[in-house]
Amino acid sequence: MTIAHEPPQSAASRPVVLVTGVGRTVGIGAGIACRLAEDGWDVAFTYWTAYDRRMAWGAEPGAADAVARALADRGAASAAVEADLAEAAAATDVFDEVERRLGGVRALVLGHCESVDSGLLDTTVESFDRHFAVNARASWLLIREFGRRFAGPAGSGRIVALTSDHTAGNLPYGASKGALDRITLAAVHELAHLGVTANVVNPGPVDTGWMTEEIRTEVLGRTPLGRLGTPDDTANLVAFLCSPQGQWVNGQLLLSNGGFAG
Repeated sequence: MTIAHEPPQSAASRPVVLVTGVGRTVGIGAGIACRLAEDGWDVAFTYWTAYDRRMAWGAEPGAADAVARALADRGAASAAVEADLAEAAAATDVFDEVERRLGGVRALVLGHCESVDSGLLDTTVESFDRHFAVNARASWLLIREFGRRFAGPAGSGRIVALTSDHTAGNLPYGASKGALDRITLAAVHELAHLGVTANVVNPGPVDTGWMTEEIRTEVLGRTPLGRLGTPDDTANLVAFLCSPQGQWVNGQLLLSNGGFAG
């Protein structure tokens, strides 16, 4: 399923960014997409309703269309592509659709994830494999597709991946995010001939509807700034990394978490 919106006056010179994992209007992905639209990007984004439906927060009806309207309000053309990134063919299909609707992709922001809490003793093989299929393999395939197709000016390409440092009690998520880190940082060297930068951002705990009151209290107590992180906090850093001014930041795993002590 795809949704496309053209703003009233779309500038042909706007570069295209693909943001994955934009399933809810309150999510980090939506915050990043809207901020990049404000900065002059046209925005393609992926979502997978079936994932949100089986999570505690549930699916948000009309979210993709609402995000597309918000992007149009910021002057961006957009294309929303529903895709199960656990499928090996999804990365190619997504890029084909985005290129057909908006043109070549100049920046790739990986914000999708599979995240189901479980530990060493209770993680199932099925869950472990799905976490790696979504968080690690799909990220590799999307980066590979980006590298194969990138045709922008040297020095203008950007890859930013969102990661986590979860370990105990969140084994498949944390382990697969660790693999994501290495895959993304490999692009620094393997895509250097294209002039593409690649960085990983750890936003720390951001309350997008999943936190209980107990978790909120705990996070606040471990954050020196005394507030919870927001999608805008992450979006501000991602926008800088995608900007011309952010080019010299390359090959980094950046903590953008308000000093949260994990």
